[in-house]
Amino acid sequence: MKVLVTGGAGYIGSITGELLLNEGHEVTVFDNLEYGHRDAIDPRARLIEGDLRQPESILGAMREVRPDAVMHFAAYALVGESMEKPERYFRNNLVGGVNLAEAMLACDVGRIVFSSTCATYGQPDTVPIREDTPQRPTNPYGESKLMFEKVLGWYRELHGMRATYLRYFNACGATERLGEDHTPESHLIPIVLQTALGQRAEVGIFGDDYDTPDGTCLRDYIHIVDLARAHLCALTSEATGPFNLGTGSGFSVKEVVETARAVTGRPIPARILPRRPGDPARLIAAADKARDVLKWTPSYTDLRAIVASAWAWHQRHPHGYGR
Repeated sequence: MKVLVTGGAGYIGSITGELLLNEGHEVTVFDNLEYGHRDAIDPRARLIEGDLRQPESILGAMREVRPDAVMHFAAYALVGESMEKPERYFRNNLVGGVNLAEAMLACDVGRIVFSSTCATYGQPDTVPIREDTPQRPTNPYGESKLMFEKVLGWYRELHGMRATYLRYFNACGATERLGEDHTPESHLIPIVLQTALGQRAEVGIFGDDYDTPDGTCLRDYIHIVDLARAHLCALTSEATGPFNLGTGSGFSVKEVVETARAVTGRPIPARILPRRPGDPARLIAAADKARDVLKWTPSYTDLRAIVASAWAWHQRHPHGYGR
């Protein structure tokens, strides 16, 4: 298949692009390189530099490529920033998404796999979280993703667009060639590993008085290769609508830090800080639907293996891509 990958120079998009190419698909990356990295794009892929917020930019790329399907990763994804600058998130994540969907309609492209998020659920009443759990986002980032899910739902109903939205939990890990390089970095595992490399003085643990076994937040960590594989499963499936992607189990912040100490052999100082507003105690996926319908099963369920893959990449790329 010919696949247009928006945000294909980013963390998840680049690794999914690599996997698509390994499976024999033709990949064109559409990215403005604002947060993505040119060095993360597989040499076998083609790059079109463009911006979803400019309708003529994505329409021109769509007309040129005429893909069989779109995988849509391009988005702003910093929760804290979204609370300070919500207009950036609605303009990029929602308006940019609508521009993409309109370009697809104009070029008769009827298949999209959308990178959504568990942030659409907000603070769930029950755990594990299922696809029919009420969606009550607590920040503009989650709201912008939910709004575009709804756009795709209407396009599916009114225009016949086959839209699948994959709600990620905590993406992590690396492949041999590709890993996580964000500026600023907000994800726990790379922050812990940057501390192991001496690039940070310590890891901040936000709260140790939650109703969890060790008092710190529990999260469902899913390896990036498993995430990428889920996109390929969705691409070749007739299924549409939402799917949670997670392992169904959780690890605490303290467990992540302790595991990283064991993997790296380094002390990794950590300090308890006050809770962050809006942090749920537990975010664990019920991913039965993805297993049953998409025939997807995560391979990486051991935290040590996940951290080890990320550590190997960070050692090879202590300052990220191209720096």
